[in-house]
Amino acid sequence: MPHRSLLPALAMSLLLVGCGDVAPPDVPFLGYGDEYQTKPDLARVEHELPLGPADLMKLTPDNLAALDQEQIDQIYARLTAGPIPDGAYNGTFFFADGGGARRLAELMGGLKGLAVNFKLSSLETIGQMLWKGKVFYRDERLLRNMIQDRQLLKLLVDDPSALPKTDIPGRKILGLFQDDAWLLFPAKLYCGQSLLDSRRESIIIDYAFNDEIAGYQERPDFLAGRRGLKIRDEIRMVRPGFYLGRAYMGHVFLLNFTLYNKSVADATAKDFEATGEAAEDCWPGGQGPGRLVARGG
Repeated sequence: MPHRSLLPALAMSLLLVGCGDVAPPDVPFLGYGDEYQTKPDLARVEHELPLGPADLMKLTPDNLAALDQEQIDQIYARLTAGPIPDGAYNGTFFFADGGGARRLAELMGGLKGLAVNFKLSSLETIGQMLWKGKVFYRDERLLRNMIQDRQLLKLLVDDPSALPKTDIPGRKILGLFQDDAWLLFPAKLYCGQSLLDSRRESIIIDYAFNDEIAGYQERPDFLAGRRGLKIRDEIRMVRPGFYLGRAYMGHVFLLNFTLYNKSVADATAKDFEATGEAAEDCWPGGQGPGRLVARGG
């Protein structure tokens, strides 16, 4: 197939939005150095510096992307899974310094490292154009990705006219027409062990057996599954309506992403900031959630 060589590079950006210069959030972190052995134990981070509701309200999809990977890991470890989402969530993804694909560029150094960084920046740009987030079907424990309808993609899809579509939240053109996206790359949802922090569960987005899901279309959906890139995501709740995620290819960490539903976030913000309480569909672990410990709960 003449366009098959385009599929893996595009899939990486499709499945998982670059961000500009934004100040990092004012939340605490334990100190660390460049060497792996200097990274603090994640249970200790939560014990000594739990993130309370006021801290979590400071976090946004944009300012999380201003952190390095160790800081993002420390935030992720202080979160619980929260409720499995329902409905459409806008998405952003980013490569943080010191982790995932960005770490490869740092290890290579020199011109090769610069080349890798350039390619990663290109992927972020492509991703911003194409990947718009995820739609959760909570009752069915399923998910699909919102992919912007672009002319290039039609070369990679078996039957574009047969693809289901959905409105992208908050994307109205001139205040009149809602922008829409294809629903591609189905996945199964369940609670499971985090590949970063095994003290508590995360919400797992599993593409391995996506060919068993109704509406599966071989091209391009196979790319995410066990015969393709073997993508596995996991997410935890920052606050209701806002999730921080990690994307893996096999067991290799690639990048971070965020998911945000403005309607849910706005409706729950006041109560969450006051109490730090949220529903938990997954096992929260034996160590008390930091947001409750920080407020004395």
